Amino acid sequence: MITVTDSAVKQLQSLLADEPEAAGKGLRIFVEHGGCAGLQYGMTLDERKEGDSVIEREGVQVLVDAESAGYLAGSTIDYSDGLSGAGFRIQNPNAVRSCGCGTSFEPAGADGEASAAGSHSHSHP
Repeated sequence: MITVTDSAVKQLQSLLADEPEAAGKGLRIFVEHGGCAGLQYGMTLDERKEGDSVIEREGVQVLVDAESAGYLAGSTIDYSDGLSGAGFRIQNPNAVRSCGCGTSFEPAGADGEASAAGSHSHSHP
């Protein structure tokens, strides 16, 4: 189960209202290989596809494909507008290590090499 906060719902409602071509779409959250910690989150406005998990709240939808759903189980999707910038944030209990960028993570159960603690340097706009 994925939780979507009130703040995320309000922002998604606002985003969809400002984008006429987004009518009938939801916020797709997905996990893909990449990033400094092994996996990274991605988000886009998209239409519902067969096999998607759909979280509906107050007229908006968050869409998650079947493969990503396993990585995101128990996560909370939030929206914050703070000192570190505005955007949707994912609090994921399945992540054993995250990058400071907030978009890259290592899932629990990943094998040894990627889980070795160490420093890395990169920049995120």
